[in-house]
Amino acid sequence: MSTPADEPRDTDPPADPQDAGSRRRRDAELRDQLSRSSALNESARAQVLVDDFVAQAVAKGILTERLVARLMDGREVRTDKRGWYIRANRSVAVGEDGSYYVLTVPGGWRERLRGVRLEASPPPLVVGRGARDGDSGDLSTFLAWRLAQG
Repeated sequence: MSTPADEPRDTDPPADPQDAGSRRRRDAELRDQLSRSSALNESARAQVLVDDFVAQAVAKGILTERLVARLMDGREVRTDKRGWYIRANRSVAVGEDGSYYVLTVPGGWRERLRGVRLEASPPPLVVGRGARDGDSGDLSTFLAWRLAQG
């Protein structure tokens, strides 16, 4: 008859070193899945805010404008989208189709001549997460600011 002290515990070193490697791999995969799930959940909640913003902006008659992106070297380039800037520094916008755009893009001379095709990003609940103080904030705050600007 075995006792609880005789049974292996998670803290006991595995008999086979490959078991430890496979356990670490499974743990890493689980953490990755949880992180992706959390990010998708956040984006879904943020998209509701963005969709509400678009509906309110259209209802208030707030006009869209051609969005301009900034290359990593600081030069401005044309884009293929229209929308509303939601940050005063014009680095983030919401497209008229309800897409969320970060307007700092990679590129060189070709993009300066031809412009860029913007790719939508999943919207975050916190804009500029990880940035310096004052450079980040709740998405809802930025959207409310833009609606107040008219």
